[in-house]
Amino acid sequence: MKDNVQPLSSDVIAALEAPARLAAIETAIPVFLGPDPDFDDIASLAAGLFGAPISLVTLLGRTDQWFLAREGTPEIRAPSEDSFCARMIAENGNEPLVISDARKDARFAGLPSVVGAPHLRFYAGVPVVVDGQPIGTVCVFDVKVHARIAPELPARLKQLASLAASLIKLKEEARRRAMTAEMLSRDEKRHSLALDAAHVASWLWDLSTGMVSGNETFYHMLGVKQAKPMSARKFFMAVHPADRKNTIGQLRNALATGNEYDGLFRSAKSGRWLLGRGRVHEKDADGRPITFLGINIDVTEGQLASERTRLLLRELNHRVKNTLAMLQSLARQTLRQTSDPVEFMDAFAGRLQSLSEAHGLLSDHEWGGIHLKMLLQKQIMPYALDYEDQVEIHKDEVELGPDQAVGLGLVLHELATNARKYGALSVRSGKVVITARVVLEDSHRVLNMTWHEVGGPPVDPNRRRGFGSILIERSLDKILGSSVHVEYLQKGLTAVVRMPL
Repeated sequence: MKDNVQPLSSDVIAALEAPARLAAIETAIPVFLGPDPDFDDIASLAAGLFGAPISLVTLLGRTDQWFLAREGTPEIRAPSEDSFCARMIAENGNEPLVISDARKDARFAGLPSVVGAPHLRFYAGVPVVVDGQPIGTVCVFDVKVHARIAPELPARLKQLASLAASLIKLKEEARRRAMTAEMLSRDEKRHSLALDAAHVASWLWDLSTGMVSGNETFYHMLGVKQAKPMSARKFFMAVHPADRKNTIGQLRNALATGNEYDGLFRSAKSGRWLLGRGRVHEKDADGRPITFLGINIDVTEGQLASERTRLLLRELNHRVKNTLAMLQSLARQTLRQTSDPVEFMDAFAGRLQSLSEAHGLLSDHEWGGIHLKMLLQKQIMPYALDYEDQVEIHKDEVELGPDQAVGLGLVLHELATNARKYGALSVRSGKVVITARVVLEDSHRVLNMTWHEVGGPPVDPNRRRGFGSILIERSLDKILGSSVHVEYLQKGLTAVVRMPL
């Protein structure tokens, strides 16, 4: 084809640039950036119909035409100004056009391809119509004149053009579907990554096959090694036996009613708590469920925290009852020791403070065990002039339960307050030596603790006897096998505590 072309008429330009035609061609152009072998048979059939050496399947743009298939020429595109097809579309609409001798047709006689090489003479072309718009052609050329052609040939050429139009539509639809599939794939990957990052298991139950499939997190949560579809039976067997019946019942109810499934169960393998949510995803024409879509979330930490809270509340309930009983006992014993309201309030308030300190330590440790060292410090430090110099402790590592801590706390409080009033902690030269050792008695651990005061004022047994000895000896009554023995030696009070751990 020659580069020396003649301009298109305004009518041809208007036809090529019609908005509806351009919209139709622009949807097809992205699919076809060059020759497509799927159109080669159409070009070959067209050439065979007319016995012509050159045939084309083209797309027509504003300024160029692209060859989807060609026979008899190496070119893959040509300018619209040198195009038989552009003029045929503008002047003939959607009907075939046959030119026996282009030299004798004023519309084509001056085209470079007619005047010069390859000296085209014969032309037959039919528009390729997509969505009512001529976006291209199926055409044939010959350098020889075809004086006469069989009357049925234009109609057959039109059939080939219709076939090309259908093929273009199919390819465009395939492209759109591929793009949609790619977008869906990207969305699925993004959703899958988001679920994995959030540690959310997703699963699909195909009711027609009875198979359940899910993401990697799903199999990991259930403790199933192979990340591939498994039977519904295997899925249910992965649920803890204690939760299995209820879980199956909830799923069946969701299938029957269309309501959402909302359940909590444990994994049979790991025992971890999983929250399950789901609903029917698809139904058949009769309204029967086909697929069920669900998710699982590991809520073990929250479940354990909730269980701890319930245990703490039960323990607190128990503690409150015990504390009220102990307060009644403290009040009665304190009243027996004094009839002076001021002295009563001082003694009673100190004992309440002792209980508060022990309860505070237990609360900080969620009503578990607390170390003896912490209890000693809390109960004695407020009454020592110099805790580091006046209190000497030799002990084993001992952890006390709630009842042990509260009872021993009261004992230590009474010993400390009275040591401050009358004994070793009342003078800077005084000292309290505490020894706490754990021994085994019949394979049971027992705490033997000694409180010994030295360096304080001489002890007057008659005066010291009323300082709360009964309370000391009864503070450990709730702990079976425990005892407190107090001796008023001249050089300092000594108390011996025995308490099973």
